[in-house]
Amino acid sequence: MAIHYRTRGFVLKKDDLQEADQVFTIFTKDFGKLKIIGKAIRKIKSKLRGGVEIFYLSEIEFIQGKNHKTLTDAIVIEKFKNIRNSPKKLKAVYQIAEILDELVAGQEKDEKIWDLLTEVFGKLNEGTEFLSTLRNSVPLSRELLYYYFLWNLLSILGYQIDLYNCANCQKKLQPEKLYFIPEEGTICGECLNEGEVISPDIIKILRLFLQKDWQTLSRLKIADSYEKSLEKISEDYLSYYQNYQKVG
Repeated sequence: MAIHYRTRGFVLKKDDLQEADQVFTIFTKDFGKLKIIGKAIRKIKSKLRGGVEIFYLSEIEFIQGKNHKTLTDAIVIEKFKNIRNSPKKLKAVYQIAEILDELVAGQEKDEKIWDLLTEVFGKLNEGTEFLSTLRNSVPLSRELLYYYFLWNLLSILGYQIDLYNCANCQKKLQPEKLYFIPEEGTICGECLNEGEVISPDIIKILRLFLQKDWQTLSRLKIADSYEKSLEKISEDYLSYYQNYQKVG
């Protein structure tokens, strides 16, 4: 007799399979990331299709077969309507889902990642801006929330850089010219005088991300130049981590 497993999960991805099936990538509270097949779920009469959809939080039930898991029940808990009605929020969620699917290998319970997903989906679903901006800058709240997720996810996976001390001499970082080397971390101007310059203000933003200091983040103002620098540094560090995974 098949054993039925029940849990909650964020639906991060779906892919069509054969004529009417779909494969769902779901990050669950109790089992981590799962791939689950919804049999005949694309048919109009399917009882499952209303309870599981991309970027839903659903209560799901599945059985483990010889080669795959099969969805047997799905009840929607939260549809995140504010996310679904905003192209900018949807873009951020797609980025979050893509990077989590890429960096998290598979079936393993992880409460920290679950809590991070719950937190970020909740913040994105709020009607207010995540961060305010300077007078001539473009609203950056959704993009910055993606970076918040990325740096916290990398930290959970064991790749948090030291944002307080020089990676070379271990001296406390001062608010002066600093350098960022993905394979090493942040290096002070006394140890290096070439490379990717990182502003002390970017260091402060990254610290706030990892401290999860929402009270300060909600009052933070950031200029376009800082956003571009944050994007560059984040992409460089992510690329280093991805290459390290492939080598490892």
